[in-house]
Amino acid sequence: MSTYKMVTVVGTSKESYEGAVRSAIADAARSLRHLDWFEVKEMRGRLGSGGRVEEWQVKLDVGFRLDREQGAAD
Repeated sequence: MSTYKMVTVVGTSKESYEGAVRSAIADAARSLRHLDWFEVKEMRGRLGSGGRVEEWQVKLDVGFRLDREQGAAD
């Protein structure tokens, strides 16, 4: 049995929504262990001059398993 915690992160990319997801997960993985899943909550972007898309943004929840104390029963 496992216990999970969720955190909300926002990733950005100059290329795509997929790039924004990958960026958010890569950054989260630098400080969190046992990442297991993610869920996209919002997708949006930032516009520049002339209405051109300048940045893709994705808000997502990332789930990770909490460490169990050594010797704890499952």
